[in-house]
Amino acid sequence: MRQPLTDLGAFIRDQRERSAMSLRKLAETAGISNPYLSQIERGLRHPSAEILKSLARALSISAETLYERAGLLEGTERPTVIQAITGDDDLNQAQKQALIQIYTSFVGATQEET
Repeated sequence: MRQPLTDLGAFIRDQRERSAMSLRKLAETAGISNPYLSQIERGLRHPSAEILKSLARALSISAETLYERAGLLEGTERPTVIQAITGDDDLNQAQKQALIQIYTSFVGATQEET
């Protein structure tokens, strides 16, 4: 089983790679040094909430996601994708149904691939 910091670092590295961002670019965008970011990704350093916030902003993800991974927040109940769609007042019923159909087709395709 991985340690929480290793999980955090691996998650940050995965998000960086998904964003097609180099270590250097992420460090620069987040305002931290390359070696420090490298140590975070390898699970050797425990970044502060402020550093996590900067990394989240640079990666275009929520800071809360990184706070949870770092053990700074307890897991919060989040709605499922379908609950979020059905609860969105900006969508009409036909739009909600269309989004749910698209989502379930993507999830089904992903499950078939694994």
